[in-house]
Amino acid sequence: MFWRSVVGKLWFTILLLVSFVLLILTILLLEFFQNYHAQEAEKNLMQTATKVSVMVKQYDDRGLIFETSERVKDPSSRIAIIFGEDDYWISNSNDNQLPAVSYDWLQSEGGFTSIQQNQEEVSKQVYLPHSDSQVIIVGIPIPDQNGAVFVYQSLSVLHETSRQTTKIIWLAAGVALILTTIFAFFLSSRITSPLIKMREGAIELAKGEFNTKVPILTHDEIGELAMAFNRMGRQLKFHINALRQEKEQVSSILSSMADGVITLNRKGNIIVSNPPAEKFLEDWHYENDSQLEKDIPLPTELMETLEEVVKTEKEVMREIQIQGRNWVMIMTPLYDQAYVRGAVAVFRDMTDERRLDKLRKDFIANVSHELRTPISLLQGYSEAIVDDIAESKTEKNELAQIIHEESLRIGRLVNELLDLARMESGNIQLNLETVRMNPFADRIVKKFAGMAREKDIKLTLDANLPEDTMKIDPDRIEQVMTNLIDNAIKHSFAGGEVFVQLSSEQDGMTCSVKDSGSGIPAEDLPFIFERFYKADKSRKRENGKAGTGLGLAIAKNIVDAHQGTLSAKSKIGEGTTFIFRIPKNSEIS
Repeated sequence: MFWRSVVGKLWFTILLLVSFVLLILTILLLEFFQNYHAQEAEKNLMQTATKVSVMVKQYDDRGLIFETSERVKDPSSRIAIIFGEDDYWISNSNDNQLPAVSYDWLQSEGGFTSIQQNQEEVSKQVYLPHSDSQVIIVGIPIPDQNGAVFVYQSLSVLHETSRQTTKIIWLAAGVALILTTIFAFFLSSRITSPLIKMREGAIELAKGEFNTKVPILTHDEIGELAMAFNRMGRQLKFHINALRQEKEQVSSILSSMADGVITLNRKGNIIVSNPPAEKFLEDWHYENDSQLEKDIPLPTELMETLEEVVKTEKEVMREIQIQGRNWVMIMTPLYDQAYVRGAVAVFRDMTDERRLDKLRKDFIANVSHELRTPISLLQGYSEAIVDDIAESKTEKNELAQIIHEESLRIGRLVNELLDLARMESGNIQLNLETVRMNPFADRIVKKFAGMAREKDIKLTLDANLPEDTMKIDPDRIEQVMTNLIDNAIKHSFAGGEVFVQLSSEQDGMTCSVKDSGSGIPAEDLPFIFERFYKADKSRKRENGKAGTGLGLAIAKNIVDAHQGTLSAKSKIGEGTTFIFRIPKNSEIS
């Protein structure tokens, strides 16, 4: 791990570079000092030979020459003076390994012959006779004489000097390498310490700790980098918070939208969706007997629309029917610059709008139908009176009675429409009173006793409430009960029964009106509280069943105004039961 770190790499790089430089420098220094020592030795030997040759020329006293030569030479060297043929002298030496040489060797190997011929200085490195010792020897001619002075010294002295010099150089290189190692490690640690702090800070940033700060230890580029890192952390925190807020805002908007929204990529994978869109997908998969999972393909309609949007790069609108509901889908392309990266689809449930539009059309048709019959009767019978078709007074009274009844019917229809309009607009005014429900219900039921006897229908009441006081609008509740009991008697067969029951609950009162009539088909039950809706599609008014079709709609609005509920349950051939519940002590607006 150390060698993979920045400290290890930087330390190793500096150490390798310095080591290479020191190695090259050591080699050059060793070569330089070796040549330098050889040159200096040769130079010293040549100076000694020159001094001796001058002295030999100037003085004839050989004893003085020999003594002086001993003094001026290096103790580890020897001087050989040749005065003539077989006339030579060799000095002593402190170096036991440096023997005296013969005249013949000086003439043959030492270079005396060359000096005699060329009168030039001689310098060479040669081996001593009968020995492996190598010496450096210099020779110089004696001016105006047939002689020469030779000075020679063993190379072991030079080698020892070189060894000492080499030892010193290698020691210096070792010390320099150790100091370099310490300095490189210190420098790399000092440089990388802030980087390690920034690495730790980056790891914390990756974990989401945007408050992490890196200490600024220096004021150089690394310090500026630390300042930039801290500034980056603050900017990241600001932008992440902004993105999070925007994401939460978009998520809240999508979740609260009534329309469904789905974002798709080019492959048809769902990226974002909201609850209405998920409801649409659930209905589609339920209708197509498939399961809603991540890996299953999109509905066929969506895939086809997505392919069209990607191909044309235009908005596409399509209507889809699923589970009896009408969905309108608008799909718009999403761009990544000029490239279509996907699409966003918006789904709107248009079922209620279509139903309301149908109800509006049906309302107009129903009102027209309900008014057309009495108006036609009024017109026809009034024309009969005007044209004197009815000759007798009795006939005219009968026609006038019919005209009166139809005008009352038109008035009731108009009044009920006005009442219903006020209720649905929220303008209904309730006159709340504290009413004892047992006698209240008994009085209403007794009003229908005669009608029940005429149709041979048994009308009974079960109203034994322990706490029978309720805060209601008695006129409105009476209108509800009257409508329900009247409908029950009208739609019951002779010999049947209408049963009215009041029961108390913990939070209010329940009233049920049950008849033994033909019942209401299951497909008509959801619509019986709509205006002008009649299960009898033929609109016949037989057996006294004439009505405007507004009674149940008005009754439901009255119960809703009391913050209650009105519902019905029925089976064909077994009769129908209407149930309304009113809460106790409710805050009615």
